[in-house]
Amino acid sequence: MTDAPASAPARRGRPGYDPDQILAAAVDVFIAHGYDATSVAAVAERLGLTKSALYHHFDSKEHLLGVALDEALGGLEGVLAQPGASAGAAGERLEFVLRGAVRVLVEKLPYVTLLLRVRGNTEVERDALERRRAFDHRITALVRDAQTEGSVRADVDPSVATRLVFGMVNSIVEWYRPTGAEGADDLADDVLRVALDGLRTR
Repeated sequence: MTDAPASAPARRGRPGYDPDQILAAAVDVFIAHGYDATSVAAVAERLGLTKSALYHHFDSKEHLLGVALDEALGGLEGVLAQPGASAGAAGERLEFVLRGAVRVLVEKLPYVTLLLRVRGNTEVERDALERRRAFDHRITALVRDAQTEGSVRADVDPSVATRLVFGMVNSIVEWYRPTGAEGADDLADDVLRVALDGLRTR
């Protein structure tokens, strides 16, 4: 008869958190109180950790912000990197990108919310805003291509059209609740109906 395996030693102190859990808590605090007004101590307190325990995973408040913003921006940039964003008619590519952007917003709602609230007060924020502008420029170019091919009306400035459409998309963070009846795909369908039906040629 073999000996029973020794039981694992009991864990002491507060439960541990992995980096994703720490990041999610930090984003919640940043959104609730504003990034500038939030300290590392406030994030640590929210988790019941010491600052030194938090620093084991993130070396500064700026590090937390940078990783959080990259979650949102990486998701949006990832949409543009997919074949559907570069192959086919411009109108179809525009629809693909808008649908993907809505999906990213729903799946990464807190991170996109934080992205939309940065004001460029730090280098991390300024870098994020520059990436966001580059994304917007890619969408504007796509709208322009769709106008050239005739699938989107040409009497609206492409940069204005981009701002109007993404103004609507970005407003989702203010009212959308993941526990609601409408999922990402249904929401994307609604956005496309409202946004593109007003832009499509008749």
